[in-house]
Amino acid sequence: MSAEPVAVIVTTDLTVGGMTCAACVNRVEKKLAKLDGVTATVNLATGRARVSHPAHVPPEELVATVEKAGYTATLPTPPEQPEGGDEDEPESVDARQERERLTVTALLAVPVLVLSMVPAWQFRNWQWLCFVLAAPVAVWSSWPFHVRALRGLRHSTATMDTLVSLGVLASFSWSAYALFLGGAGEPGMRMPFSLLPSASEGTAHVYLEAAVGVPLFVLAGRFLEARARHGTGAALRSLAQLGAKEVSVREGGTERLVPVEQLRTGHVFVVRPGERVATDGEVTEGSSAVDLSLVTGESEPVEVGPGSAVVGGAVNAGGLLLVRATAVGVDTQLARITQLVTDAQAGKARAQRLADAVAGVFVPVVLALAVTVLGFWLGAGADPQAAVTACVAVLVVACPCALGLATPTALMAATGRGAQLGVLVGGPQALESLQHIDTVVLDKTGTLTSGHMSVARVTVVPGGLGREAVLRLAGAVEQGSEHPLGRAIVSYAQRAVPERPLPDVGEFSAEAGRGVRGRVEGRLVEVLAPDDELPPALADALSVAEAAAYTPVVVLVDGVAEALIEIGDVVRPGSYRAVDRLRRLGVRPVLATGDREAPARAVASALGIEEVHARCTPEEKAALVRELREEGLRVAVVGDGVNDAAALAGADLGIAMGSGTDAAIGAADVTLVRGDIEALGDAVRLARRTLGTIRVNLLWAFGYNAVTVPLAMVGLLNPMVAAAAMSVSSLLVVGNSLRLRAWQPTRTRSLTR
Repeated sequence: MSAEPVAVIVTTDLTVGGMTCAACVNRVEKKLAKLDGVTATVNLATGRARVSHPAHVPPEELVATVEKAGYTATLPTPPEQPEGGDEDEPESVDARQERERLTVTALLAVPVLVLSMVPAWQFRNWQWLCFVLAAPVAVWSSWPFHVRALRGLRHSTATMDTLVSLGVLASFSWSAYALFLGGAGEPGMRMPFSLLPSASEGTAHVYLEAAVGVPLFVLAGRFLEARARHGTGAALRSLAQLGAKEVSVREGGTERLVPVEQLRTGHVFVVRPGERVATDGEVTEGSSAVDLSLVTGESEPVEVGPGSAVVGGAVNAGGLLLVRATAVGVDTQLARITQLVTDAQAGKARAQRLADAVAGVFVPVVLALAVTVLGFWLGAGADPQAAVTACVAVLVVACPCALGLATPTALMAATGRGAQLGVLVGGPQALESLQHIDTVVLDKTGTLTSGHMSVARVTVVPGGLGREAVLRLAGAVEQGSEHPLGRAIVSYAQRAVPERPLPDVGEFSAEAGRGVRGRVEGRLVEVLAPDDELPPALADALSVAEAAAYTPVVVLVDGVAEALIEIGDVVRPGSYRAVDRLRRLGVRPVLATGDREAPARAVASALGIEEVHARCTPEEKAALVRELREEGLRVAVVGDGVNDAAALAGADLGIAMGSGTDAAIGAADVTLVRGDIEALGDAVRLARRTLGTIRVNLLWAFGYNAVTVPLAMVGLLNPMVAAAAMSVSSLLVVGNSLRLRAWQPTRTRSLTR
């Protein structure tokens, strides 16, 4: 019996136009979900839809479905544009048109508002001038609202545009009736202004200030809102602009300037001081310091030399470098970072999904309420203009814009800010998990420690040659060794005495398991494993080295022991602060490593970690995570290697070091780009601040409607004030989200070591 073929699911991003509120988002998602096997997540702030669909459903069918719902949709444009400016051109044209529409509306509406609100300035036949000025606003300025409302009507749906269109038409139509048939067109008519609707006293009032105020405030609110939302994506755009446009490729001793799109893996290119590294690569010649702050959040420049890896977008702050390209295009770290941030902004928090569901039925409910209010007031014998005013106020004030913007604007600001700090969050689900973790399982090698052999400490004999002299001699003799211990000593000696090059070594010899010896500047220098015959100072240092699980070597000069050098996988400086910070956040650290018991215990003791699991296989790490979760704990795992991938995938939250393997990064929900465990505390704090911001946004959005709609229903809200309140509600939500762009990690006092 043959198995049924498994449907291949692919993901397509669409740009959706015409959405103005959460009700639009809900409608597009529902229409797409009606296709067999299709699910969609639509983002109001970015105007993007991420659609997962079977391969047999073509993207063109997705576009047609969105268009049938009454919106526009386009497929993604080519991913790279060399000049980097074309992508933004349509948006700038739209923004210019919106600004022009807003400017003309303001010029026409302001005189109407002033004359309507200041009775002392109401001259003879002022109402007819206001009518002439208000007519273009009610028709031309409000035309986009009318068009979208009519389109929604054809598709049996109602959105914010329906509410605004009906509000403007009702206010203008009533005013026209009052002027032509209700006695308000008399030459000497005066109309008092009040924030609350008032009785007509025999003459119908005109509500031209509402007819112009509603579109004016809504257009102004949308314009400011669009600019603010543009700001929430500033971090992502800055990432996209980090890439170089042209690169100097060196071939056969000559250089040629080519577009970066023509760069291929294996090409050697030149990076001069002040230039950006064009793509990920390995330094083949030269040494310098590179600034990674815009790529990884690392504040200090990093020294690089032959063999060092560099990432595209980094700035060369020192000398000339020759770099061999190891990755280009979408395979570079900068491209992966940009894609991760984009993916994160496409998701939704659980609270936002609830808000979108509410918005889907909110507009029809508001329309029913408006009709009910009109009928109730008229049926109760109230003044017709008071009934119309209450109805219009309900239509205008009850706009679900803020509901649709609550989560996406906060996510855009937070994920962009996280990327600047070197923290890549996979989406709102990862943020929610980060907020609630109470236990973190930490790998040792490459996570808490540097992951390579380094000199941890140098102890010299009192009254001997001195530290610098001993390091020069030891580094010189170790230049002939290929052993990791020898390379660690050479590197440390070069950094400790940078102004003096290491001397040459002669008569070099190496004894396996014992050490090396050679003649340097006429002296016999030996770097050997220690024996029992050591001076007291070195004997004490040897005991400390053994307790810390470091590898000790003794430096002898002409047969005299001069120093003890301790070598090992040293703890990263940021690990002390990171573990201390996690405790302050109420998160319990657990160390799980495949390394031996002694070095694991030494690192745990240095960092104050009480629970240690040594010699863990990948299966045992995954089992440990399962056990902790079964105890009811919310577990995060931090790792950097292939052996951590299973544990990362099985945890409530997987966190990968950016310096780790692709397998670890692929299994993780959060990536610490700069490879610094200290960024974990920043990630937890940012998650808590972001989720708090989203909750405040949603609370405001729901609370605003809960207060203003009843006020409008009972006739205590002027339509013009309602329009202003509706626009301000959206601006407050976006403004609250924008605060995340300036968020700074709170630095606690670190432990001294």
